[in-house]
Amino acid sequence: MLRMEATGGAVELAAFLARHPPFDSVGATALDAIAEGSVLERFAEGELVLDAFRDPTVEVFVVIEGHVQLWNNADTRLEGPDEVVSPGGMFGFSAMLTERSIGPRAVAAGAVLVARIPAALAAPVFTSSRGARFLAEMVSSARRRVPAAAAPTYMLVDDLIVRPPLVVDPDLPIGEVARRMTADGGPAAVPLGDGRFGLVTDAVLRTRVLLGADQPGSPVRSIVDTSAPVAVLGDSAAEAHMLILDRDAEFLLVTDRDGELRGVVAPRDFAVSPTAAGMSVHEQLRRAATVEDLACHATDIPTMLDDLLSNGLASGRVIAVYSSVVDTLVRRALGFVFARHPELSVDAFTWLSLGSNGRREAVLSSDVDSAAAFDGPVPEDGIAGYRAAFGEVYDVLAQAGLSADDHGATARHALFARTNDEWRAAGREWMAAPEAHNGAMMTSLLVDGRPIHGDPGLPAVTQVFGDLRRHPGTMRLLLQESLSKRAKLRSMRHILSRRPDTFDIKAHALVPVVNIARWAALSVGSAALPTVERLRAAAGSAMLPDEQAGTLIEVFGVLQRLRLRYQLMQHAVGDRPSDLITMSRMSSIDRSVIAQAVREISAVQRRMDNVAQYVPTKEWASR
Repeated sequence: MLRMEATGGAVELAAFLARHPPFDSVGATALDAIAEGSVLERFAEGELVLDAFRDPTVEVFVVIEGHVQLWNNADTRLEGPDEVVSPGGMFGFSAMLTERSIGPRAVAAGAVLVARIPAALAAPVFTSSRGARFLAEMVSSARRRVPAAAAPTYMLVDDLIVRPPLVVDPDLPIGEVARRMTADGGPAAVPLGDGRFGLVTDAVLRTRVLLGADQPGSPVRSIVDTSAPVAVLGDSAAEAHMLILDRDAEFLLVTDRDGELRGVVAPRDFAVSPTAAGMSVHEQLRRAATVEDLACHATDIPTMLDDLLSNGLASGRVIAVYSSVVDTLVRRALGFVFARHPELSVDAFTWLSLGSNGRREAVLSSDVDSAAAFDGPVPEDGIAGYRAAFGEVYDVLAQAGLSADDHGATARHALFARTNDEWRAAGREWMAAPEAHNGAMMTSLLVDGRPIHGDPGLPAVTQVFGDLRRHPGTMRLLLQESLSKRAKLRSMRHILSRRPDTFDIKAHALVPVVNIARWAALSVGSAALPTVERLRAAAGSAMLPDEQAGTLIEVFGVLQRLRLRYQLMQHAVGDRPSDLITMSRMSSIDRSVIAQAVREISAVQRRMDNVAQYVPTKEWASR
């Protein structure tokens, strides 16, 4: 073995690593340190390089010359290799990052020169966002070659927490916190009150203390970073992975439902999660260089959803992941279109997702509803130019397989692209006279709005609806509108057309629940968007007692699971996913589940009708 102590050798290795990911994103100083601390080792043909099934490795291996055969499944050692690693390729990182004996077994295929990089030098490379994305792609390709049973099955963010977090008092001196961080080997969390936490990381210490003006004796509260994203125990690893990548964050805080800090997760902790395979699709969409690339990568989305569902991720969370992917498609489409129009500013507006994607409940059949809110005055002819560009955005989305609302609820139409002042004025008109100008319908659309581009603060129109409870007449009309879509097994149209065997799971079951939840949330002043969260927020009110709210939560979850499963089946056989289900093709159990769900929803609707008739409006939200 030859340690890279000679200056020439270290320089040569650093130059080699700089040409291969993920080291190609590392700065020159860090690369020099990695090269100087690495060991070069030669192996003859057939010689064992690594057996990480037997012992977890504390090194990452990079092939410099020759080829290395890898076995990624401990049960197939007598069979041919799962893959062959060429110069520039890397192995051993999953075992090193997780400190678990999860493979691979590596054998030299001919004469081989390998660089062995110690964990202390290699690990920081994977904590960067670029390193996390590299891991996602590596795990994705590995899972296509290895049986699912061979990979660890982390599905919740809970499973990624490997040790308790280091929590320090806000008044502790910075120097003492640095000492404890060195001993613990990770960042320090600082409670800030009201369930909030800040982080002190090596990067914070370097910029604020070593290179800044802060003194080691100052209280640590003065340097904490409060930008770290937060996940909650029970959240899926897929959602957490997207969150940390979207924010380009160094760490993710994990709390329990009571706001108690339970762990700190880094990008590298997602290394062997099967959700990383799905996240590679997300990253490919984010980095698509052309519209054609975007459309090509979008074809992998249904397979990603099927994989997540098959690996045990709850259907509601799979649907939330899909909604996040749709957000990424929209943002990328906006980027492509506005790059063609330098005369238009991509920062002049906030883009709101409406409808199911606004509620994070989109499925493969969902339309992409939207609205745009412009900050400050924009000339009418100027807005016209933006609307035309928004039309091009939808052309890009169509190439990626996403459809627009047939009824025109998109930012390319004048009704859904206005200045904040115009939205505010319109919202007040709808509240004052909801029967005019489709006020009830517009209100229902806009209260589902979720900003995904531009100012993350709520646009003016959604702020107006915060006072909706003070308008009892409007609330009564909105309730009537919400209950107008009745849950039923068969529509009269299907009966008259002699097609009673089909069931529209969206129109005749899910929409009634969504409408009830939206109205109930407004009645108690809740700003929640997802249907289940809205039902929980309104549970216990006069209009929606706990029992009825619980029933609707359960029914909604069951229906969404069926809907997603059958749409993935439709896609698998080459059909366009839709909400129309042929009952004869369903199992008897699924048919029974749908029938029972419709009865439960109908019962809640009838009760709400009765309460609306006999209970004063001002008491509807009482608990």
